[in-house]
Amino acid sequence: MSPQTVQDHTYSPAILQASGLKTGLYTSPHLTDFRERIRVNGKPVSPEFVVSFIEKNREFLEPLHPSFFEVTTAMAFSWFAIQEVDVAVIETGLGGRLDCTNIIKPVLSVITNIGFDHTKFLGNTLAGIAFEKAGIIKKNVPVVIGEYTEETRPVFERKAEEMGSKIVFAQDNCKIISQKYINPSKVVYETDALPSLESGLAGLCQEKNANTILTAIDQLKRRRFNIPEAAIRKGFKDVCRMTGLRGRWQRVGRKPDIICDTGHNSHGLKYIARHLEEISSKPGFGQLRIVMGMVNDKDIADVLALMPKNARYYFTQASVQRALDAGTLQEMASRAGLTGKVYRTVAQAVTTAQREAAAEDLIFVGGSTFVVADLLTMPEFFIQG
Repeated sequence: MSPQTVQDHTYSPAILQASGLKTGLYTSPHLTDFRERIRVNGKPVSPEFVVSFIEKNREFLEPLHPSFFEVTTAMAFSWFAIQEVDVAVIETGLGGRLDCTNIIKPVLSVITNIGFDHTKFLGNTLAGIAFEKAGIIKKNVPVVIGEYTEETRPVFERKAEEMGSKIVFAQDNCKIISQKYINPSKVVYETDALPSLESGLAGLCQEKNANTILTAIDQLKRRRFNIPEAAIRKGFKDVCRMTGLRGRWQRVGRKPDIICDTGHNSHGLKYIARHLEEISSKPGFGQLRIVMGMVNDKDIADVLALMPKNARYYFTQASVQRALDAGTLQEMASRAGLTGKVYRTVAQAVTTAQREAAAEDLIFVGGSTFVVADLLTMPEFFIQG
């Protein structure tokens, strides 16, 4: 197995799979089923293996008091070994330097971006967070950096120099010339090497992710990976179907369009907010309706300051302990100039938005991974897609 560590897992597993490689994929968190975290060629790990792994290793694990994520990581690596995968795409759980996924020696490391998230554990400066993320850079292993700032670039350069690793900044050589939306969930990129590159993964942030992945593919080719153009095109076009990826600017309803996205911090939501404002400014558009909930450990005030003020809000809370009270969210949102009513469940908020919406409106559901998870577990008849 030749694992590749990635900070984001959008297109690479689909492209590698389309190249004929048996591809493992380890991600977190899951949305509706624990087995989403561990996949081989898009197929979730079997429930029988999950049960047997715990039964066989319980005596060994319990005295160690491992975290949930540590056990899950061991389970994933064991499954990939049993399945004899050719390559594994491993998403870092938290930070990088001290993350339990960091025991592997990859063929390529990818760090997509740095934003203020998990500051309690990673630090409250971009440079400090970058230092933790840079911990996945290994000796003599190339690393692709998707985005950087004046604060973060020197951190990455110092670490790469220390490890004797080639460092490539995708931001310095943007391969994507332009993008055109075919519908809310399909976009076509223009690049010099790959004209009319169709992607099934939309959202403004995905342009940067796509550029990062195209840069990473170039590096993998230099590491003797055989990745033909047809595989890149198939991986981009069928990424969601091939990987089982959900909740990334996903359209789950039509007339009105219902879009959900798991972006949950200010770095991710700034792209979502800008995209929503662009859509709602088009001629013939109706009303922008936003079903929003957050968890109580995020940069809530910063996020709310970014959100469109021309929207009608449905403030809610996910069915998890970490969820911020919907009433508290409404109070904070009002100080940011956002108006809307409180709904105690995601299902209540979404169905109310559907009932009030016209066909030309757009309903966006997000603010938290857990809000999207609650949406995707709603009874099927609520979703009109």
